[in-house]
Amino acid sequence: MSRTYDMSRRSEKAAQTTENIIAATERLLTEKPLEEISLNAIAKESGITVQTVLRHMDSREGCIYTVAERVSSRVEKQRSGSEPGNITESVESLIEHYEQEGKLVLNLLTQEHSEESFASDFTAEGRNFHRQWVERCFGSHVSGNETEVIDALVVATDIYTWKLLRLDLCRPLDTTKKIITNMVSKILEIP
Repeated sequence: MSRTYDMSRRSEKAAQTTENIIAATERLLTEKPLEEISLNAIAKESGITVQTVLRHMDSREGCIYTVAERVSSRVEKQRSGSEPGNITESVESLIEHYEQEGKLVLNLLTQEHSEESFASDFTAEGRNFHRQWVERCFGSHVSGNETEVIDALVVATDIYTWKLLRLDLCRPLDTTKKIITNMVSKILEIP
């Protein structure tokens, strides 16, 4: 009697290895400067060989761009749940996003002017996304000089505002939400 080879188990193991590589790269992107994120570092963090990383992801850039795509997808999902015009709900989804992705984004922002083009690509895309999100969520409340109001809302809801409140001043999550919601309401002149 011949034994059939079970490809599904091998396929599952390969998928798990890819997931481990992506997770390891994301951890490194959250904690380290880009120049320290080498194939060796990714392999070590993943607990596999460089050759295995290359077989699954093709290159260091492949690892980084895969993480960027995954994070971008998560951000879109996190921020798309709020109903346009609902300030409280919008701020809550924003803060949830910053709580989950903030440290990675901040790490990339500190490196956006380095020689690595990855950081500046990601941060430019993030800034465009954030402005569009502000316009979608709060645009129905905007009156007067639209550009100035949108600019003020972008600043009030910027990741550095969250960083200042949560990481630098160690404010509780509820307090941070309340402060940012109040700033947005005042900019929009909503009592």
